[in-house]
Amino acid sequence: MIPAEYYLVLAALMFFIGVFGFFTRRNLLAVLISTELILNAIDINFAVFNAYYYPEHLEGFFFTMFAIGIAAAETAVAIAIILNVYRNMGTIRLKNLKKLKF
Repeated sequence: MIPAEYYLVLAALMFFIGVFGFFTRRNLLAVLISTELILNAIDINFAVFNAYYYPEHLEGFFFTMFAIGIAAAETAVAIAIILNVYRNMGTIRLKNLKKLKF
């Protein structure tokens, strides 16, 4: 059996890679992927803490499945928005999206 610390280290790495990618990428799809990395790291933490503290209950796993479903719906909406921005502006770079403010 793999110790819980390994899962927590994996989740921490995923989280910090996602935060780094969110702040350094200039492409909307890369920012979306970074956001998904952050959400997946949080889901891993839910599952690990549930298995460690309450191994007889499955609330953490159900919450993780619910969060994955919400993240999938959020990704579908975000990709639809990105496609619409690309059709209207011809680019998905973040610096060119300042025109959408006004």
